Amino acid sequence: MPNPLLSLTPEAVEARLRLGHALLIDIREDDEFARRHIAGSVSCPLSRFGAAALPERSGIDVVFLCRSGMRTATNAERLAAPLTGQGYVLEGGIDGWTRAGLAVEENRKAPLEMMRQVQIVAGSLVLIGVCLGWLVTPVFFALSAFVGAGLTFAGISGFCGMAKLLAFLPWNRAAAL
Repeated sequence: MPNPLLSLTPEAVEARLRLGHALLIDIREDDEFARRHIAGSVSCPLSRFGAAALPERSGIDVVFLCRSGMRTATNAERLAAPLTGQGYVLEGGIDGWTRAGLAVEENRKAPLEMMRQVQIVAGSLVLIGVCLGWLVTPVFFALSAFVGAGLTFAGISGFCGMAKLLAFLPWNRAAAL
């Protein structure tokens, strides 16, 4: 089945924005949007996406974006469903926009995206478990196995216990307010 969203290059999207002919809908989660986004884009996270969440869009092109373009491609039918006309996707997402040399608004004081925090903590725990298992006692390999099992469960179920725990850290709580 063909993609219901047509791909536009960052330069084409930027030209449409400059002329006031495009509305950028950023489907990344709130923590990702807070850290880095394209000026004028509207945050509409995929986890809460619905027709009612889309702003008024009569007479202008609706262009969806994510980080790399993968989420928009995977969810193209869902994103296009509430549109009355043709929808578009920013080729390469915000990463493609940045590679094209176009400006983004960044807030380096915002916490790292939750999934990056999970990757850092999980990777560190696996590394520590392997090092301690090799240097101290093989019992520490269980730490790496536990983290691997947790990541597998998160991938299958969509529930990440580590992300839930990390959300309680002070820098993440402040961002949620």
